[in-house]
Amino acid sequence: MSEQQSAAPDQYIHIVDDDEALRDSLVWLLESSGHRVRAYESAEAFLADFNLAMTGCLVLDVRMPGMSGLELFEELRRRHCSLPVIFITGHGDVPMAVSAVKKGAVDFIEKPFSERDMLDLIAECLAAEQASRGRRQLEAETVRRLTQLTQREREVLDLIIAGKLNKQIADVLGISIKTVEVHRARVMEKMEANSLAELVQNVLAADAGHGR
Repeated sequence: MSEQQSAAPDQYIHIVDDDEALRDSLVWLLESSGHRVRAYESAEAFLADFNLAMTGCLVLDVRMPGMSGLELFEELRRRHCSLPVIFITGHGDVPMAVSAVKKGAVDFIEKPFSERDMLDLIAECLAAEQASRGRRQLEAETVRRLTQLTQREREVLDLIIAGKLNKQIADVLGISIKTVEVHRARVMEKMEANSLAELVQNVLAADAGHGR
């Protein structure tokens, strides 16, 4: 997959680096590879522009005057930022970058780095961010669909999730198997599930995501 193919139309690579020469060279490399880029000379400048609707990924220098890259990373985690983060690091900063990866950063790349290595890492981050965003959207949509179920339909759904058969559901709820089948069909329709496996997977994922 090429870099151009890996980026969705609304994804941006956000570069935060106080080194103007490196910043400019990264902008040129990424834009010439078909990416949309936004560059910032400091962590403070990025924070002033930051919002949770940002998509894409963040390329962040570990050491900068004022707020460091690691401090910015910690602040973004506090703000529940979901952007994948790649750290740019000098040799002496590798231990700090490794620590950041353990705390949730995607990876780090050591200067001097090759253009190919950077592009490959960017492509991985963009693909991961797009997939993660898709999962969050599906979870939110599943939660919305759950609110459309009647109390009885939700009871039937909970028993389906628990692995109960129609006869067992009928016994638990004190209704006929035929009535269970009607409720089950309505649950499938309202949840827009094409199969029982899809229904169970979506509901379990939504419950897990909602509890984060």
